Amino acid sequence: MADWAPIAKEYDPLKAGSIDGTDEEPHDRAIWRAMLARYIPNKGVTGDPHLTLFVARLNLQTTEEKLKEVFSRYGDIRKIRLVRDLVTGFSKGYAFIEYKEERALLKAHRDANRLVIDQHEIFVDFELERTLKGWIPRRLGGGFGGKKESGQLRFGGRDRPFRKPINLPNIKNDFYGEGSSEKRNWSREGTRDWRTRDRDHERSRDKRWPERERSWAWSDSERERDSKEERSRGREKKDRDR
Repeated sequence: MADWAPIAKEYDPLKAGSIDGTDEEPHDRAIWRAMLARYIPNKGVTGDPHLTLFVARLNLQTTEEKLKEVFSRYGDIRKIRLVRDLVTGFSKGYAFIEYKEERALLKAHRDANRLVIDQHEIFVDFELERTLKGWIPRRLGGGFGGKKESGQLRFGGRDRPFRKPINLPNIKNDFYGEGSSEKRNWSREGTRDWRTRDRDHERSRDKRWPERERSWAWSDSERERDSKEERSRGREKKDRDR
Protein backbone atom coordinates (compact mmCIF):
# COMPACT_ATOMS: atom_id res chain seq x y z
CA MET A 1 0.00 0.00 0.00
CA ALA A 2 2.94 2.35 0.55
CA ASP A 3 3.91 2.38 -3.15
CA TRP A 4 0.32 2.29 -4.46
CA ALA A 5 -0.62 4.90 -7.07
CA PRO A 6 -3.72 5.32 -9.28
CA ILE A 7 -1.54 5.82 -12.38
CA ALA A 8 0.91 3.11 -13.44
CA LYS A 9 4.59 4.04 -13.14
CA GLU A 10 5.68 0.88 -14.96
CA TYR A 11 3.48 -1.12 -17.31
CA ASP A 12 2.56 -4.65 -16.23
CA PRO A 13 -0.14 -6.42 -18.32
CA LEU A 14 -1.31 -8.46 -15.32
CA LYS A 15 -1.76 -5.38 -13.14
CA ALA A 16 -3.33 -3.42 -15.99
CA GLY A 17 -5.97 -6.14 -16.32
CA SER A 18 -6.92 -5.76 -12.63
CA ILE A 19 -9.16 -3.02 -11.28
CA ASP A 20 -6.87 -2.45 -8.28
CA GLY A 21 -3.63 -3.97 -9.56
CA THR A 22 -3.72 -6.96 -7.18
CA ASP A 23 -4.69 -9.81 -9.54
CA GLU A 24 -2.37 -12.82 -9.56
CA GLU A 25 -3.94 -14.66 -12.52
CA PRO A 26 -4.94 -13.19 -15.92
CA HIS A 27 -8.69 -13.16 -16.49
CA ASP A 28 -8.62 -13.10 -20.31
CA ARG A 29 -6.48 -14.40 -23.14
CA ALA A 30 -5.39 -10.93 -24.26
CA ILE A 31 -3.45 -10.50 -21.01
CA TRP A 32 -1.65 -13.77 -21.71
CA ARG A 33 -0.69 -12.44 -25.15
CA ALA A 34 0.58 -9.19 -23.64
CA MET A 35 2.60 -11.05 -21.00
CA LEU A 36 4.27 -13.17 -23.66
CA ALA A 37 4.83 -10.28 -26.08
CA ARG A 38 8.27 -8.75 -26.56
CA TYR A 39 7.40 -5.31 -27.90
CA ILE A 40 10.02 -2.83 -29.05
CA PRO A 41 8.90 0.79 -29.63
CA ASN A 42 8.90 2.00 -33.22
CA LYS A 43 12.38 3.33 -33.89
CA GLY A 44 11.12 5.22 -36.93
CA VAL A 45 9.21 7.66 -34.71
CA THR A 46 11.17 10.88 -34.19
CA GLY A 47 10.78 13.79 -31.79
CA ASP A 48 10.97 14.26 -28.04
CA PRO A 49 8.63 11.76 -26.31
CA HIS A 50 8.49 13.94 -23.17
CA LEU A 51 6.98 16.80 -25.21
CA THR A 52 4.54 14.64 -27.19
CA LEU A 53 0.81 14.42 -26.55
CA PHE A 54 -1.36 11.42 -27.47
CA VAL A 55 -4.81 12.32 -28.86
CA ALA A 56 -7.40 9.53 -29.37
CA ARG A 57 -11.08 8.97 -30.18
CA LEU A 58 -10.93 11.38 -33.06
CA ASN A 59 -13.54 11.64 -35.75
CA LEU A 60 -12.26 9.76 -38.79
CA GLN A 61 -12.92 12.90 -40.83
CA THR A 62 -10.70 15.10 -38.63
CA THR A 63 -7.60 16.35 -40.47
CA GLU A 64 -4.16 17.60 -39.45
CA GLU A 65 -5.27 21.15 -40.17
CA LYS A 66 -8.15 20.85 -37.72
CA LEU A 67 -5.87 19.45 -35.01
CA LYS A 68 -3.38 22.25 -35.54
CA GLU A 69 -6.15 24.83 -35.28
CA VAL A 70 -7.37 23.42 -31.95
CA PHE A 71 -4.11 22.52 -30.21
CA SER A 72 -2.15 25.58 -31.23
CA ARG A 73 -4.20 27.48 -28.63
CA TYR A 74 -2.06 25.97 -25.87
CA GLY A 75 1.35 26.73 -27.37
CA ASP A 76 3.66 26.40 -30.34
CA ILE A 77 3.46 23.04 -32.10
CA ARG A 78 6.55 21.42 -33.57
CA LYS A 79 4.95 18.45 -35.29
CA ILE A 80 1.58 16.71 -35.78
CA ARG A 81 1.38 13.03 -36.80
CA LEU A 82 -2.09 11.75 -37.61
CA VAL A 83 -1.87 7.96 -37.82
CA ARG A 84 -3.33 6.61 -41.05
CA ASP A 85 -3.85 3.17 -42.57
CA LEU A 86 -0.96 2.22 -44.84
CA VAL A 87 -3.23 0.72 -47.50
CA THR A 88 -6.31 2.97 -47.57
CA GLY A 89 -4.79 6.15 -46.18
CA PHE A 90 -7.79 6.68 -43.92
CA SER A 91 -7.37 8.01 -40.38
CA LYS A 92 -7.25 5.46 -37.57
CA GLY A 93 -8.71 7.94 -35.08
CA TYR A 94 -5.62 8.93 -33.10
CA ALA A 95 -2.66 11.29 -33.45
CA PHE A 96 0.54 12.52 -31.75
CA ILE A 97 1.23 16.22 -31.22
CA GLU A 98 4.69 17.42 -30.27
CA TYR A 99 5.04 20.82 -28.61
CA LYS A 100 8.08 23.05 -28.41
CA GLU A 101 7.74 23.77 -24.68
CA GLU A 102 6.77 21.66 -21.70
CA ARG A 103 4.47 24.40 -20.42
CA ALA A 104 2.32 24.12 -23.55
CA LEU A 105 2.27 20.32 -23.23
CA LEU A 106 1.04 20.44 -19.63
CA LYS A 107 -1.60 23.02 -20.46
CA ALA A 108 -2.96 20.95 -23.35
CA HIS A 109 -2.93 17.81 -21.19
CA ARG A 110 -4.97 19.62 -18.54
CA ASP A 111 -7.50 21.50 -20.71
CA ALA A 112 -7.89 19.57 -23.97
CA ASN A 113 -9.05 16.27 -22.50
CA ARG A 114 -12.72 15.55 -23.33
CA LEU A 115 -12.78 18.43 -25.76
CA VAL A 116 -15.32 18.02 -28.59
CA ILE A 117 -13.83 18.12 -32.08
CA ASP A 118 -16.03 17.36 -35.09
CA GLN A 119 -18.81 16.01 -32.83
CA HIS A 120 -16.39 13.62 -31.06
CA GLU A 121 -15.24 13.86 -27.45
CA ILE A 122 -11.49 13.29 -27.60
CA PHE A 123 -9.12 11.72 -25.10
CA VAL A 124 -5.74 13.32 -24.36
CA ASP A 125 -2.77 11.82 -22.49
CA PHE A 126 1.02 11.85 -22.53
CA GLU A 127 2.76 9.55 -24.97
CA LEU A 128 3.39 6.19 -23.27
CA GLU A 129 5.05 4.07 -25.94
CA ARG A 130 8.50 5.60 -25.40
CA THR A 131 8.10 6.91 -21.85
CA LEU A 132 6.40 4.10 -19.88
CA LYS A 133 8.67 1.14 -19.17
CA GLY A 134 7.31 -2.22 -20.33
CA TRP A 135 4.58 -0.68 -22.50
CA ILE A 136 2.54 -3.14 -24.59
CA PRO A 137 0.08 -1.69 -27.17
CA ARG A 138 -3.55 -2.65 -27.34
CA ARG A 139 -3.15 -4.72 -30.50
CA LEU A 140 -0.96 -7.12 -28.49
CA GLY A 141 -3.35 -7.33 -25.53
CA GLY A 142 -1.96 -4.41 -23.52
CA GLY A 143 -2.81 -0.72 -23.39
CA PHE A 144 -5.16 1.08 -21.06
CA GLY A 145 -8.26 0.90 -23.27
CA GLY A 146 -10.95 -1.70 -23.78
CA LYS A 147 -14.73 -1.81 -23.77
CA LYS A 148 -17.10 -3.12 -21.11
CA GLU A 149 -18.84 -5.26 -23.73
CA SER A 150 -15.64 -7.19 -24.46
CA GLY A 151 -14.74 -7.61 -20.78
CA GLN A 152 -11.14 -6.65 -21.56
CA LEU A 153 -10.82 -3.43 -19.59
CA ARG A 154 -7.36 -2.12 -18.72
CA PHE A 155 -6.56 0.04 -15.70
CA GLY A 156 -3.75 2.25 -14.49
CA GLY A 157 -4.12 5.07 -17.01
CA ARG A 158 -5.62 8.53 -16.92
CA ASP A 159 -8.98 7.48 -18.27
CA ARG A 160 -9.30 4.43 -16.02
CA PRO A 161 -7.00 4.67 -12.98
CA PHE A 162 -6.46 1.91 -10.44
CA ARG A 163 -8.89 1.73 -7.53
CA LYS A 164 -7.38 1.67 -4.09
CA PRO A 165 -7.23 -1.91 -2.73
CA ILE A 166 -9.49 -2.69 0.22
CA ASN A 167 -7.65 -3.86 3.35
CA LEU A 168 -9.95 -6.12 5.37
CA PRO A 169 -9.28 -6.14 9.16
CA ASN A 170 -7.94 -9.33 10.73
CA ILE A 171 -10.81 -10.91 12.67
CA LYS A 172 -9.74 -13.17 15.56
CA ASN A 173 -11.38 -16.54 15.82
CA ASP A 174 -12.88 -17.14 19.28
CA PHE A 175 -13.49 -20.84 18.57
CA TYR A 176 -10.11 -21.77 20.06
CA GLY A 177 -10.27 -19.39 23.00
CA GLU A 178 -8.75 -16.33 21.30
CA GLY A 179 -11.48 -13.98 22.43
CA SER A 180 -11.86 -11.84 25.53
CA SER A 181 -10.80 -12.86 29.04
CA GLU A 182 -14.43 -13.25 30.10
CA LYS A 183 -15.00 -15.92 27.46
CA ARG A 184 -11.81 -17.74 28.45
CA ASN A 185 -12.83 -17.75 32.11
CA TRP A 186 -16.24 -19.09 31.19
CA SER A 187 -14.70 -21.92 29.21
CA ARG A 188 -12.40 -22.86 32.10
CA GLU A 189 -15.29 -22.97 34.56
CA GLY A 190 -17.22 -25.10 32.13
CA THR A 191 -14.43 -27.66 31.88
CA ARG A 192 -14.06 -27.71 35.67
CA ASP A 193 -17.78 -28.45 36.32
CA TRP A 194 -18.32 -31.26 33.83
CA ARG A 195 -18.05 -33.93 36.57
CA THR A 196 -20.71 -32.20 38.68
CA ARG A 197 -23.05 -32.03 35.69
CA ASP A 198 -22.61 -35.73 34.94
CA ARG A 199 -23.25 -36.64 38.59
CA ASP A 200 -26.50 -34.67 38.66
CA HIS A 201 -27.59 -36.32 35.45
CA GLU A 202 -27.02 -39.78 36.90
CA ARG A 203 -29.07 -38.95 40.00
CA SER A 204 -31.99 -37.63 38.02
CA ARG A 205 -31.95 -40.74 35.83
CA ASP A 206 -32.00 -43.00 38.91
CA LYS A 207 -35.03 -41.13 40.21
CA ARG A 208 -36.89 -41.48 36.93
CA TRP A 209 -36.17 -45.21 36.57
CA PRO A 210 -38.61 -46.56 39.31
CA GLU A 211 -41.37 -44.40 37.89
CA ARG A 212 -40.87 -45.98 34.49
CA GLU A 213 -40.94 -49.48 36.06
CA ARG A 214 -44.21 -48.67 37.83
CA SER A 215 -45.75 -47.38 34.63
CA TRP A 216 -44.64 -50.51 32.78
CA ALA A 217 -46.06 -52.78 35.52
CA TRP A 218 -49.36 -50.90 35.47
CA SER A 219 -49.58 -51.23 31.73
CA ASP A 220 -49.00 -55.05 32.00
CA SER A 221 -51.88 -55.45 34.51
CA GLU A 222 -54.14 -53.48 32.22
CA ARG A 223 -53.25 -55.74 29.29
CA GLU A 224 -54.12 -58.91 31.33
CA ARG A 225 -57.43 -57.42 32.42
CA ASP A 226 -58.33 -56.46 28.85
CA SER A 227 -57.49 -59.93 27.57
CA LYS A 228 -59.69 -61.55 30.26
CA GLU A 229 -62.61 -59.32 29.31
CA GLU A 230 -62.22 -60.19 25.65
CA ARG A 231 -62.20 -63.91 26.40
CA SER A 232 -65.38 -63.63 28.52
CA ARG A 233 -67.13 -61.68 25.76
CA GLY A 234 -66.17 -64.36 23.27
CA ARG A 235 -67.71 -67.07 25.44
CA GLU A 236 -70.94 -65.13 25.86
CA LYS A 237 -71.22 -64.71 22.10
CA LYS A 238 -70.76 -68.45 21.52
CA ASP A 239 -73.51 -69.24 24.09
CA ARG A 240 -75.93 -66.91 22.29
CA ASP A 241 -75.20 -68.52 18.95
CA ARG A 242 -76.11 -71.95 20.34
